[in-house]
Amino acid sequence: MTCEHGGNAIPERYEALFTGYEALLASHRGYDPGALSMAKTLARALDAPLVASTTSRLLVELNRSPGRQFRMSPIMRSVPRALRDEVTRDYYVPYRSRVEAFVEREVTAGRSVLHVSSHSFTPALDGMIRCGDIGLLYDPARPREREFCVRWQRALSEALAGLVVRRNFPYLGRSDGLTSWLRKRFDGDAYVGIELEVNQHHARNGALPMEMRRATARALRQVLGESTPAQ
Repeated sequence: MTCEHGGNAIPERYEALFTGYEALLASHRGYDPGALSMAKTLARALDAPLVASTTSRLLVELNRSPGRQFRMSPIMRSVPRALRDEVTRDYYVPYRSRVEAFVEREVTAGRSVLHVSSHSFTPALDGMIRCGDIGLLYDPARPREREFCVRWQRALSEALAGLVVRRNFPYLGRSDGLTSWLRKRFDGDAYVGIELEVNQHHARNGALPMEMRRATARALRQVLGESTPAQ
């Protein structure tokens, strides 16, 4: 389990850069409300390792490829190159390296890895209402990812009756992200990378409802019991 946008904290060293941006930090541009609570519940339910960050994506975007980690931040785009290099060294590289090293260790040991990256999405973007409650993002060209998400979608729809569960919504699973980056390193038999996206209108005080999280965990355990992509 990973959670790249689990909080909107700004380390003390960089607080002055974000003076006046408090509202932006509290918005969906600052972090993914509810994503960390879901990641923790799934990790506990599956006894899985969790790698998570509570540093705001406005400081550094951990879910983008090298060279793209500051593109979405109006604050960091305008700071000196040396400062961006410092943030990359101290926050971006350690996080990404930790996740990649875990996958590499497991694959080298002959095991395959199921990686669920927990995120949430804003109910509306650019005036468009996003009609869905849960999204499962994957690469359609990788059979294990596609088959796993079909099964998880079915299990989630049964466990969370009344909620709309969609695949490759509200983004395409092949878009730039940590999972798509890891697919370049590991083949489809060794690595199954899924982004779990939950509509932020379900979040309250930064967390998703416990029953929603537990149902999602039950559905995931069910699918893992049917066909085990991680051993």
